[in-house]
Amino acid sequence: MRQEGEHEEEREERVAADMYHVLRTFKVILADDHELVREGIRRLLEDSGQVEVVAEAACGEEVVELARQHAPDAVLLDVNMPGIGGLEATRRLHALMPGIRIVVISVYGEGPLPGRMLEAGASAYLTKGCTTETILDALEAVDRGERYLDADVARHLALNMLPGGACNPFDRLSQREMQVALMMLAGQRVGQIAEDMHLSAKTISTYRHRIFSKLGVGSDSALTRLAMEHGVGEQPPGTAEGAAGS
Repeated sequence: MRQEGEHEEEREERVAADMYHVLRTFKVILADDHELVREGIRRLLEDSGQVEVVAEAACGEEVVELARQHAPDAVLLDVNMPGIGGLEATRRLHALMPGIRIVVISVYGEGPLPGRMLEAGASAYLTKGCTTETILDALEAVDRGERYLDADVARHLALNMLPGGACNPFDRLSQREMQVALMMLAGQRVGQIAEDMHLSAKTISTYRHRIFSKLGVGSDSALTRLAMEHGVGEQPPGTAEGAAGS
């Protein structure tokens, strides 16, 4: 009888915990450089009655600062943003606030970016076009301390781990080299990358050389073409040969 009573208590505790996650209101920050995208996501989430958007950010540095100010339950962010971008923002958020939940919503469901974002500290990775219910499910999952992946993202990650899985040249880059490569792909010059990353221009130039060497490319335009082929980025407006030069 005592054992049955203990099992009943455990069931009641699980039910209570599930109800808590369902009924609570999540305080989140939205980070995307497109205002229309932020507005659309905000309306969908707030209409659900389960999410309060406490702040919005348009670049990586801004989302880190806003997270310090508002201490949200979660941050919903894109990978491609001005400044340090989503990858470095995720790394900084995870280092500064280990308990914060980071949910990535990106157009990139394949390639190296999902894995890189998870390595940097993201708790969930979704693709743009996902439903409101999917975002809410992800928020509830990460709030329980679980990870949540879009079905297609999970499938591609699993396939890439199998012997003979797709080989992506960007997997050769270290996490810091990947970050610099993403900023170069966004059209940032060496001096601006150095300022945003709090590193010297010489250090960024060294990273640039390593990136070119590991990827077997000799110019910024070749890097852009390779990135587009492997689901890493798209050519920013006005990008020209040597744009990342100092």
